[in-house]
Amino acid sequence: MGVILFTAFVGVPILEIMLFIEVGGRIGLAPTIGVVILTAFAGTVLLRQQGLSTLRKAQAALEENRFPMDEVFDGLCLVIAGALLLTPGFFTDAAGLSLFMPPARALLRRWLGAFLVSSGRVEVHSQGFGADFDAGPGSVIDGEFEDITSEDQEETEGTKRLPPNK
Repeated sequence: MGVILFTAFVGVPILEIMLFIEVGGRIGLAPTIGVVILTAFAGTVLLRQQGLSTLRKAQAALEENRFPMDEVFDGLCLVIAGALLLTPGFFTDAAGLSLFMPPARALLRRWLGAFLVSSGRVEVHSQGFGADFDAGPGSVIDGEFEDITSEDQEETEGTKRLPPNK
């Protein structure tokens, strides 16, 4: 992992410098700087638009009593995309723009999920809270508890103390 990070921290700036020289040589200094500034503004607009959309999807998932795992991943990708677009450079701009595309995020989500499962870093369980979990009114959740409050603690008005499970 250290080698990958070192290569990224050294290789990406070198690649960006090479691309700046090449693009600047072809279109000139002012247009090159203009493109860099334009991509930063475009990244801000896209981040706001897609970030709000992802937030609405996450809220809808929570209202359906479903954990918004896809939406959380998309939100993380959008934050990284925004940071990449604010970083001056053509390579980082291309990577950032690709993360704004939902099909690219879906592909990355599937690839990363398969990688984490195959490497043994994540376990997949078929039991537990799934999309069919409903803890709304009328639902019964069976469980055990232990009363850890001390007898000398005062009960606040309107609360009921449950009998200890023995």
